[in-house]
Amino acid sequence: MFDSFEANLAFYQRIMGMMGRKPLERSDEEQMRILHTYANREVLEHFFPVPGDLAEALRCAASIDYRDLVPLMVMEHGFRETLDVLRGHVELAVCTNRSTSMDTVLESFDLTAYFSLVMTAAKVNNPKPHPEPLLKVLEHFGIEPGEALFVGDSAVDSMSAEAAGVPFVAYKADHLPALARIDHHGSVLDLLRP
Repeated sequence: MFDSFEANLAFYQRIMGMMGRKPLERSDEEQMRILHTYANREVLEHFFPVPGDLAEALRCAASIDYRDLVPLMVMEHGFRETLDVLRGHVELAVCTNRSTSMDTVLESFDLTAYFSLVMTAAKVNNPKPHPEPLLKVLEHFGIEPGEALFVGDSAVDSMSAEAAGVPFVAYKADHLPALARIDHHGSVLDLLRP
């Protein structure tokens, strides 16, 4: 949907600053992977393993207005056009490890009307890579795993899809196991044609 790396990094850099910690190193690939793919609580548990620090970090995170960071997000080329084609033909849902910011993001980009369901980490006990978010999406629509298609760009997306039995399409992620790999959202239309 979006290139949200810069927004995610800025969010956690703000928390580090509020907590009096040194900034995260952009060159630390493992830290960057974690902050960009896991749910907020899991990221903060990684950075702040001491319970008292974690509670304070969670408080700091809750105080950040994500609308300030939305301008750092870039919608992927062709995304809206693909949604325009799909709308009315298939049910569309978001399944994200974002906790509370997804509605703000969708509203900011005028995308809310496209999605029948927005499944976030805040709506499940176990966020991705656990299958629970995808299983809740399937349950909402009353469909079987093979009747869905999950497009994602991270290992946690791939693992969640595999655990839920949902066919996975890797977006700009050639290294992930997938039913198909695409580099443009419009390519998903070819996968849906009979």
